[in-house]
Amino acid sequence: MQEAGAKSFYFSAAAAVEGREPIKFHNPKYMALLNHLRFYLPQLFPSLHRMLFLDDDVIVQKDLSALFSLDMNGAVNGAVETCKGSFHRFHRYLNFTDTRLRGRFDPEGCLASLEVRRVEGESGWLNASYAPVLRQMQEAGAKSFYFSAAAAVEGREPIKFHNPKYMALLNHLRFYLPQLFPSLHRILFLDDDVIVQKDLSALFSLDMNGAVNGAVETCKGSFHRFHRYLNFTDTRLRGRFDPEGCAWAYGMNLFDLDGWRGANVTGTYHYWQEQNVDNSLWKLGTLPPGLLAFNGLTHAIDPSWHVLGLGYNPHLDMNAISKAAAIHWNGNQKPWLKIALPNYRSLWTKYVSFDDPWLSECGVT
Repeated sequence: MQEAGAKSFYFSAAAAVEGREPIKFHNPKYMALLNHLRFYLPQLFPSLHRMLFLDDDVIVQKDLSALFSLDMNGAVNGAVETCKGSFHRFHRYLNFTDTRLRGRFDPEGCLASLEVRRVEGESGWLNASYAPVLRQMQEAGAKSFYFSAAAAVEGREPIKFHNPKYMALLNHLRFYLPQLFPSLHRILFLDDDVIVQKDLSALFSLDMNGAVNGAVETCKGSFHRFHRYLNFTDTRLRGRFDPEGCAWAYGMNLFDLDGWRGANVTGTYHYWQEQNVDNSLWKLGTLPPGLLAFNGLTHAIDPSWHVLGLGYNPHLDMNAISKAAAIHWNGNQKPWLKIALPNYRSLWTKYVSFDDPWLSECGVT
């Protein structure tokens, strides 16, 4: 606190206004000695063996003496866990500055940790020489296919196949989770059009029987089978994969990153992405290469964990939606768009602060 930089950061109004951090980060109370005295309790009270620490904004309403006989199993600090979980978000450069403010995602300060990272910051290894999708997007044919209006109009494929979101790096980052989080063993993947309604922590102790990907299966009858997503007239697929194999959903997935590394799932994804350079094996999206990369490595989880279809199916069971741990607006009718299905939109709007100026600027109503 005696250094010039710290004095400027905490006591200069200009620094608080001009800085990128929220102004609360400049509050000098966070560096106040009284606030940090809690780290010197053994020195302040050398004769004590246990101590109950209370902040100055706490009121005691009941007897606390039982805490002094509490068995803490060898721990040093006994505390209430207000929330659990660490969240990691990725953004492109254009919208990174605004979205990195923690308060936008965690207004109650509830998360154990929240990390917001910029995709371009991974450029040390995530580049065209390593990732086939980046290399393919630099090729003239891909640029014409995805970014040329004439190609979309003249082509024989439906116009949705020309949507560049299917080749977007943010969409394909899901195949690089072990590299992005090298110290993690398990991770729960959530798409940005998912709302979590119930506690998901039980998934982290789920026995996946050696599988790498825990996901809800989507096949019903002949729908959502492998042959709906992949071209089995191609000899590279025929005989290697079951065309009647049951597809599963992206959006909420439990990944065993240790098993992923051992099975080299990213390498398998790279192989098939290279094979599909001419879009002959599948036309769009990350699910087809996911079905190939995680083939034989997927464990079906109970459908109540993840209810899908709120972005296109107006006939979903509302009782199933209310009981679901997570609900997913997969499809084009996202809840923040005017074309959202009206019977589901309130499930999203009840969590939105419409008076937020940034949402107003984006036209969210």
